[in-house]
Amino acid sequence: MTRLALPLFLLTSALVLAPSPAAGGEKALMHCFAFTEIETATDADWAAFMKATNELPSKIEGLERVWVGKLRRPLRQFGRNRDTPAERQSGVCMEMKDEAALEVYAKHPAHDAWVKVYEKVRVPGTTTFDILGK
Repeated sequence: MTRLALPLFLLTSALVLAPSPAAGGEKALMHCFAFTEIETATDADWAAFMKATNELPSKIEGLERVWVGKLRRPLRQFGRNRDTPAERQSGVCMEMKDEAALEVYAKHPAHDAWVKVYEKVRVPGTTTFDILGK
């Protein structure tokens, strides 16, 4: 092979084997929620929350991955009384195999235990949405 032929061959191979942009996104379900942090939550509360959240995929079938962290920009949302906006600073997204996995998650004992830890770092109320992959 000539000096130019090898790089050209590698580039062509990469283009052929790369996923097509027309293939679309994931077929899974993404369950996401943003929340307002409790100002008095301790470092231990946050460590317990992070640990419990990161362990959920190993405990609930169909829950594939979790992301947890600060929002890049706070999300301000007005409630029913419209006079005091809620400011969401943190969020969690959970990738689920499908909608059935979301139902399993919602009723699972590990979810109930996780909520008890979650309630120590968040003000009641969240901004929640689910994305269905196509």
